[in-house]
Amino acid sequence: AGPAGGAPSGPAAAPATGGTLRVLANADFSHLDPVRGFDGGVNNFYRLIYRGLTMFDAAGPNADGTKIVADLATDTGKPSDGAKTWTYTLKDNLFFEDGTPINSEAVKFGISRAFDPEAGIGSPYAKLLLDAPKDYKGPYESGDLDTIETPDAKTIVFHLKKPFADFPSALALGNFTPFPKGTGAAAAFDTKPIASGPYKVASYQRNASLKLVRNPRWKADTDTVRAAKPDAFEWTFGLDPATMDERMLAGQGADTDAIAASLQAAAVARAQTPQIKARTLSGLNGCTTYMSLNTTKKYLGDVRVRQAINYAVNKDTVVAGMGGSTLAAKGTSIQPPTVAGRVDYDPYPYNVEQAKKLLAEAGLSGGFSLELDTRPVPKMSAVAVAIQEALKQVNIDVKINNVDTSTFYEVIGTPAKQKDMAVTGWCPDWASGATFLPPLFDGRNITAKGNANLAQINDKGINARIDEIADMAEVEQANAAYGELDKEIMKLAPIVPLAYEKLTLLVGTNIAGAYMSNAYSGGIDLVSVGLAKPTK
Repeated sequence: AGPAGGAPSGPAAAPATGGTLRVLANADFSHLDPVRGFDGGVNNFYRLIYRGLTMFDAAGPNADGTKIVADLATDTGKPSDGAKTWTYTLKDNLFFEDGTPINSEAVKFGISRAFDPEAGIGSPYAKLLLDAPKDYKGPYESGDLDTIETPDAKTIVFHLKKPFADFPSALALGNFTPFPKGTGAAAAFDTKPIASGPYKVASYQRNASLKLVRNPRWKADTDTVRAAKPDAFEWTFGLDPATMDERMLAGQGADTDAIAASLQAAAVARAQTPQIKARTLSGLNGCTTYMSLNTTKKYLGDVRVRQAINYAVNKDTVVAGMGGSTLAAKGTSIQPPTVAGRVDYDPYPYNVEQAKKLLAEAGLSGGFSLELDTRPVPKMSAVAVAIQEALKQVNIDVKINNVDTSTFYEVIGTPAKQKDMAVTGWCPDWASGATFLPPLFDGRNITAKGNANLAQINDKGINARIDEIADMAEVEQANAAYGELDKEIMKLAPIVPLAYEKLTLLVGTNIAGAYMSNAYSGGIDLVSVGLAKPTK
């Protein structure tokens, strides 16, 4: 796929070296420590200060930023034992910001931190994939992890629990970051990280500001991905989204050197003038907004009821509620168009009569009530109302239950607290069905807390197929199989795919090298971006 936005001039022009790039943000990063943080925005940021064995390629004129490439390692890894063992060799001349060499011990130490009960709250992949003793609790409590071998200073050998053909993709995530042995106990890296990338933290005030400057120990000739054009990056946190939109539309003063989050619906309409449009990028954010249907609840245990709800929901009114076609596209399949192997199909086109027929078969023509969990933010409230109106046509009374935004995911991820339905979304950890379908639909993954299988579906056929696909030795074959599994799952209608959200990003007039990255929920790829003309 090509880049999501940008013509060869304006935002997509080649950046110069130097200057300070400014980032306007509503909220601070979750964590600067990469074994703790795990959301699209922070994963994009980590690549400026940290390096791993592999990484997502930079987004650019001919790349969408989802390809896995070598970073600290000489290649993306050599599998053996049917992809149950993976061997990596480090490049020469690699150093941390404090001058410590980046060697195999540092790689092993950094990755074993993911097992620490206090710290390892980010990406689950180290714990899911690496073969480790049941009682292993990270390097601070349990010492060395013997299943990561370091035969010499430049060689690392990983032993996995079971074969995994897509291991190089998992390694690109933040919690596989090396650190000097013995560092980073407690939450040290949340305030004072040790950089391996082109930038290091110069100053940081939580929820206010963050400044990065060049890391003199980083050597450009060891790094084929990071352009590292600006001399510095400066974040301002805690800005109101409407204020950010106004500042980006005006584009005055230091804001000519700024980037920000996606424009809100009201601002998108104002960004249609030729001058402003020339500095916008737009495209899918790589996620699916959907409504889960809790299959353990009274009415929703019947597949006919779930199918009826799928037919009855009018996706056009959902898209309108999300700000119209510039901010969303109709959702039909579980996986969004940006996922490899995804099949384009529409199993439940809008059809009120078909919905009524299925409810009659289920003996429920007389009507019933369902509760819908949502967040009290304008866009989600509009989506909830669109669903409420649509289901009224088939005699289903929807009661909207607003859950506080800060605890929303915690509440819906706790089966004991979850209502009948919830409006939520899912973004892949990398653009593969492996990080989309198993977390949402493997019945063996249902947990009392932090549960992602909101439909609480536990189907033997789906579970068995997930295992078969996981055992496939070829990543392309597996992704194609997930595309077909998407169809099989939707026959059971455990969710209603609602929309694929689009972003419209507006950049300052002096920004260059700006591309949307499909690897990071559609944000601007931070390793490519810079300034057209560096200002002193």
